[in-house]
Amino acid sequence: QVQLVESGGGSVQAGGSLRLSCSVSGYTYSSNCMGWLRQAPGKEREGVAGFASDGSTRYADSVKGRFTISKDNAQNTLYLQMNSLKPEDTAMYYCVAKSTYCSGRLMLAPRYDYTYWGQGTQVTVSS
Repeated sequence: QVQLVESGGGSVQAGGSLRLSCSVSGYTYSSNCMGWLRQAPGKEREGVAGFASDGSTRYADSVKGRFTISKDNAQNTLYLQMNSLKPEDTAMYYCVAKSTYCSGRLMLAPRYDYTYWGQGTQVTVSS
């Protein structure tokens, strides 16, 4: 059974940093498709960053240059380093994974179909 457990959310002031972690267990698919999504109240879900099946990393334009996705395979953990945070980054952040191949071109689409989801961790950025 695949489990994704996020941690590291919190409240920060604009310009601050947070690092989200996602502990992954039970994921044995060779597709290696994982990433981070976010959703703010009243807004559409947004793909933030991800590792595509070809090993490439993808970022939403809104976070490029500020967020960095990484993973520690030995620790089975996915990370999202978030710097220069802005109030518009406020959202619930979800760690997601897909059991099948995912395209880097599509994986950040708002309705992309991910197989597994974590419970989410809240990020709040105040101005």
